[in-house]
Amino acid sequence: MASVDVLRTLGNKYSAEILEATGEPRSAQELSDELDIPIATCYRRIDELTEHGLLELHDNVLSEDRRRIKVYRRNVEGVRVAFGDELAIDVEERSTVTNKLDEAWRSLSEKPACTSSS
Repeated sequence: MASVDVLRTLGNKYSAEILEATGEPRSAQELSDELDIPIATCYRRIDELTEHGLLELHDNVLSEDRRRIKVYRRNVEGVRVAFGDELAIDVEERSTVTNKLDEAWRSLSEKPACTSSS
């Protein structure tokens, strides 16, 4: 990912707030409500952050009214910017172990419950 593009995305209004709020999975509507962001702007920021690998589509969950809702989670633990001879951006990705545990939990929770007939 190009350093200037990532910095530009992070500099957009609400991007940092969205990343901060998505330590746990959140839908665009939840982010919009919690952070007081217009929903259209929230979707634009989500698209930009996802495009640069800073945010990921975590899951598609079923709402109470049986609609699919996309939930997002940040893909990074931190971002460091250094100005020297050239711009350098160091992106600290989420722990691989954390990602594997999340994936295992998700796959277990999607399996139908076993029932025994006696």
